[in-house]
Amino acid sequence: MHPAFQTAHIDHVATTPKGGDAAQRVLSSDDFARSWQEITSWQGYAPSPLASLDGLAREIGVGAILYKHEGPRFGLGSFKALGGAYAALRVLQRQVSETLGKEVSLADIRAGHHAETCAGITLVSATDGNHGRSLAWGCQRFGAPCRIYIHAEVSEGRAKAMRDLGAEVIRIDGDYDASVALARDEAEANGWFVVSDTSWEGYSEPPRDVMAGYGVMTREACEAMDQAPTHVFLQGGVGGLAASVAAGLRQYWGADAPRVVVVEPELAACLYASAKAGEMRDVQIAEETIMAGLSCGEPSPMAWEILEDEASNYLTIPDSIVAPTVRMLAHAPYGDGALEAGESAVAGLAALIAARQNASLSAELGLDATSRVLLIGSEGVTDPEIFAQIMAEVEHA
Repeated sequence: MHPAFQTAHIDHVATTPKGGDAAQRVLSSDDFARSWQEITSWQGYAPSPLASLDGLAREIGVGAILYKHEGPRFGLGSFKALGGAYAALRVLQRQVSETLGKEVSLADIRAGHHAETCAGITLVSATDGNHGRSLAWGCQRFGAPCRIYIHAEVSEGRAKAMRDLGAEVIRIDGDYDASVALARDEAEANGWFVVSDTSWEGYSEPPRDVMAGYGVMTREACEAMDQAPTHVFLQGGVGGLAASVAAGLRQYWGADAPRVVVVEPELAACLYASAKAGEMRDVQIAEETIMAGLSCGEPSPMAWEILEDEASNYLTIPDSIVAPTVRMLAHAPYGDGALEAGESAVAGLAALIAARQNASLSAELGLDATSRVLLIGSEGVTDPEIFAQIMAEVEHA
């Protein structure tokens, strides 16, 4: 095992889940059912693989590691394909229905029956890369103009991927949260429609649709398992992924739903700070993490509402264990199938490996040789240049 895992500093805060009804109220079973019916009908839909990393599980001393590999999703490379595009379709449905004064269906929008009206509805969002790519892809499919706002640290490779899908990409000098603010301001000034994965006061429908779209991934994973996992380690960011998966697992498994562990970069730990304070808190991002998709300083209130009810533990991890985890998955030294993953995909796995090197942290998380851990490999290689750099780094074993 790479020495970085033994020396990694992992901050931890334990919370007592409120056990309320947010997992059913904020995201209802109807929300998940509607997204499932729609997304599974899209051309190119196929369930993403749930890989069993049996060799690695034996190496670190757990019963099973189940890794939901989102790299193949719709050819876009990440789970975000399920959220942004679906939320875009729902926004178009609502706006076209309002414009025409009659209810139109998602299928009608998807089939191009209202192409002229859709062409006059501009959808915008801020992104670290994957959400914007999904929104651009959805807008291209459904015939709506798309504007994407990115911050200074988003790679040119990710920007080009969005331009190639027809989006107009606007790069700003500030960080992710500044790009969110600019997208909101310009949308309001121009009559455009924001399709965001984070909520704020008076804005909840698109983020709910985004999280509902992610539920397709959770349901696929649940249907591929013959028993509930004991733990799920979930990436942080604004909290949308973690909240959606936690809600989906609760709805599917009920009282047997797994212990929810939220993992964030130590450089962008807004959910950790919120858990520590007992209320939602923003953090200032002084330095960008290698986990670009998780570089968020402001939690989504809607997501936080679910996590307050469902999450038991919050961890922060250093960037130093990310590249070794990416290389480990790609080289498969313990006999598992090789997997190519992006930097944000491996946060949960990196945290799990590091936790198993620390007896006291393992005990606090309830991890032992019988634990069955579900991980969301949220992206594949969404930036080939960054992946090549990581793979070319000298491994100090």
